[in-house]
Amino acid sequence: MADLFSEAAGDRLAESAPLAVRLRPTTLEGLVGQGHVLGEGSALRLAIEQDRPPSMILFGPPGTGKTTIARIVAERTGAAFEELSAVSARVDDVRAVIARARDRLGGNGRRTILFIDEIHRFNKAQQDSVLHAVEDGLVTLIGATTENPYFEVNSALLSRCTVIELQALSDEEVAVVLRRGAAELGTELSDELAALVATRAGGDARAALQILELVAETARAEGVPISEEHVLDAARKRPLRYDRKGDQHYDFASAFIKSMRGGDADATVYYLAAMLEAGEDPRFIARRMVILASEDVGNADPQALVVAVAAAQALEHVGLPEAQLNLAQAAIYLARAPKSNASAVAIWEARRDVREHGNARPPLMLRSTGHEGATAARGHGEGYVYPHDDPEGFEVSYLPEDLRGRRYYRPDDGE
Repeated sequence: MADLFSEAAGDRLAESAPLAVRLRPTTLEGLVGQGHVLGEGSALRLAIEQDRPPSMILFGPPGTGKTTIARIVAERTGAAFEELSAVSARVDDVRAVIARARDRLGGNGRRTILFIDEIHRFNKAQQDSVLHAVEDGLVTLIGATTENPYFEVNSALLSRCTVIELQALSDEEVAVVLRRGAAELGTELSDELAALVATRAGGDARAALQILELVAETARAEGVPISEEHVLDAARKRPLRYDRKGDQHYDFASAFIKSMRGGDADATVYYLAAMLEAGEDPRFIARRMVILASEDVGNADPQALVVAVAAAQALEHVGLPEAQLNLAQAAIYLARAPKSNASAVAIWEARRDVREHGNARPPLMLRSTGHEGATAARGHGEGYVYPHDDPEGFEVSYLPEDLRGRRYYRPDDGE
């Protein structure tokens, strides 16, 4: 009886499953996108077609086909498919899969593919539990993650896997998926509306199909064709691909800093807006501006540091969203300010000399005479010229003797 109910539930689930699940491709030919790694003649495609898929970690934004590729690999190779979610799986679950894989291989020679979704959520113990099975070839591991695995997966496991980076689908590729979805739903979707849904989905095929399904149901309930208003109502905000600890964090911060350094105020304020919209820590942004004010503007415009520090203080006083005005003002000021890294180069080179050659003692004339033991007999202060009494004091080299003639600060024009 239980089997009968389970079979019936499975049939009904297939009918009521989300559109994205119902349309999931089962062959490489049906997969949309990822031609850069799965195109005709590519190494990965040939490995899958020749039944020799490597253990791999699929890394990319949501809705780019990570789970689909894993299932296609299992179907193509005829291997048993075991699936775990790193969110809920325990070490015991991994061990149970490995035990079944050993029995399966020993009993009928059938291999096992272990798919671990959200593998970046596995802690070190969980990752270690699958390590030897992957190394020995007992299981072929396919991990899926939206986070850069080089940040989240330990090096031992990474070294035994091929990292495959998937890309967000283009609007044209999403439109192909949407046309399949419209056919499945038995509805009409114009090219203009497909383009609008694709734009709102942000390269995520799953999100695009979710939008389409909601739009189609709404239009059907109203007894009218799908319209632009339906799409805008179902997808009010384009999803932002951003993480505060991974690639996007570093990429957008780098673009922000380089835009200020390069004097592009428009790009500067755009990347600032992108980080704020994505929930980036505004204190991180303010710290980067304070650093840039000295590193890249320096004494070409000493006021830049004052402006950057003031913006950081304003952030603490008023907070977001109002402090976006202070951050934008400061960022644009820094972008438009004259640039000089002479101060930064000076300290970098001086510290390098200290590290490489030690901290050479100051010449006797500069040594302190104001503490016990600093006697005239030791020569402390001898030969020192007080610049305010004798202008020659401004012409003397104050560097240690071994470094006389060395120049660290080489000001640009205007400093």
